[in-house]
Amino acid sequence: MKQITDTILMVRPVAFRMNEQTAVNNFFQEGLQLENEQINLKAQEEFDAFVEKLRAVGVYVIVVDDDKSLDTPDSIFPNNWVSFHEDATAAIYPIFAENRRRERRAEIFEKIEEEGFHIENVIDYTDAEEEEVFLESTGSLLLDRVNEKAYCALSARADEELLIEFCEDFHFIPVIFTAYQDVDGKRLPVYHTNVMMCLAENFAVICLASIDDPKERKNVLKHLKQDGKEIIEITETQLHHYAGNMLQVQGGNGKKYLVMSEDARQSLTSAQIASIEKHCEILSSDLETIETCGGGSARCMMAEVFLPKKK
Repeated sequence: MKQITDTILMVRPVAFRMNEQTAVNNFFQEGLQLENEQINLKAQEEFDAFVEKLRAVGVYVIVVDDDKSLDTPDSIFPNNWVSFHEDATAAIYPIFAENRRRERRAEIFEKIEEEGFHIENVIDYTDAEEEEVFLESTGSLLLDRVNEKAYCALSARADEELLIEFCEDFHFIPVIFTAYQDVDGKRLPVYHTNVMMCLAENFAVICLASIDDPKERKNVLKHLKQDGKEIIEITETQLHHYAGNMLQVQGGNGKKYLVMSEDARQSLTSAQIASIEKHCEILSSDLETIETCGGGSARCMMAEVFLPKKK
């Protein structure tokens, strides 16, 4: 099993804006004093520059255009509805915001197959939406594919029973906890695991301070250390600059990169940067509009493709 891949699916936005349906529990989102058309244009510019940077270091990026008729403001974050696995399985997931469910499009699977990848089996968890039960793919699930563990911070978008069902289907051990952030003087759950934690091959970037329960924090640490991960701790302030929302990818010539936004990179200390750079290079891109309106960052924009190639 591989932990990182050189192939990424990304969806180019056509109707990007602040999504009112996700803002209810994504406390990272903020409004901008711009018309939606201007916001979308800025997001497209950031998206295109980001794709160019990934391709320049040898990452294979499959870009699919969003469909304007669907009015899907968050389509730029495909990692919340789909995951692709080495055994030729894809999974599709139940999503909290109703207007995000339209992002699940058959033509995205067709495009991936056109690119030479093999999908044999699709596991569909979307029936859970009828019960108002959600699990938002690799936003909610941080998969240690090598050690077969699924780290999950429970929230309105990450249901424990569905997580356990996923783990049974895909043979992962669940590592369950709740992560919190300060919102208007209250401790409220962080909406996605992947904003407070990043799992790379040999290290993990994590905001341990967001796990309020000492037993849960100790358990997460135990699992990470057991699997030989160096722990690079970030603060809650850095979490708000998307320093947890990173993804390690495989570039060309065997080089590895930790991909993040420019805001995340700027928030890191020189000691944290040195710890990361012992393992791989940092690749950062300016995603200010996407982060501000979308409440998601670099990791959310990349759906990893681990599928086998067609024979």
